[in-house]
Amino acid sequence: MKFSVFTASTPDWSPTEAAQTLAEQGWDGIEWRVVDDRPADGAEVPAGRSFWTGNRSTWQFTGIQDQVGEIARITDAAGLEYSGVGGYQPVSDRDGVDTMLRVTAELGARQVRVTMPHYRQERERTGATYPQLFDRTRADLEWAAGRAAELGVKALVELHHMTITPSASAALRLVDGLDPEHVGVIHDLGNLVIEGQEDHLAAFELLGPYLAHAHVKNARWVDTGDTRADGSAIWQNEWAPLRDGQASVSDYLDALRQHGYDGWVTIEDFSTDLPLAERTADNLAYLRSLVPVAA
Repeated sequence: MKFSVFTASTPDWSPTEAAQTLAEQGWDGIEWRVVDDRPADGAEVPAGRSFWTGNRSTWQFTGIQDQVGEIARITDAAGLEYSGVGGYQPVSDRDGVDTMLRVTAELGARQVRVTMPHYRQERERTGATYPQLFDRTRADLEWAAGRAAELGVKALVELHHMTITPSASAALRLVDGLDPEHVGVIHDLGNLVIEGQEDHLAAFELLGPYLAHAHVKNARWVDTGDTRADGSAIWQNEWAPLRDGQASVSDYLDALRQHGYDGWVTIEDFSTDLPLAERTADNLAYLRSLVPVAA
């Protein structure tokens, strides 16, 4: 296995700082976040920086075609590989997906995430039922798969809570029959704590050739102390350090090995218990202790 970091989780660093720091720590690769997350006029984000807003390690989607050379220069200078590209373009946005597929091909990054619709949001916005939304998304993904084949890259569907693909079973239903050379699934340990949990080995075997990538973070459910009108407890999820969440990273990596997976494992740790540089270094040390380099 090779280890990389998704830059959604490195908001304090510029692209150069992220690449250089991760390379110095011994990471194998990087997964660049690409999305418009700051004002178009370049003004500072009023509420300050976060993982999701004003993230300095993010490449803005607007004008991304003009940044390919700089992305490549920074990545190559650090000696890092691309584990993929962390895109945010909805699969329904065919122009946006086409842009991300072309950028991925130009970088030689091989694979890029396209995002799946959030079921509740889309139902409220359009009134679409799950079957209607599924059929529409399948048509969009078929188009994306064809375009990815033309460009020699792969479009990735992530297992993500609140979307129409929170589980391996749901994702397989969506991608089944498409060419696994050009469509794949990102299995995400932390997201599954929130929604979609299935036995990991069974999920990997179910996905078969569609298992293209693995994201690792951790999460936990906590009692808010509040109750509903009926007196039942209200729980909410929060991100946690790799060792402290409800999912076992060790068991997860063991299941990947049992399945014969030897691809990328990308960390996206959204906990804040440690300062960023300590957090990324500690995460790599922890991963290496679970999967020795010689393994």
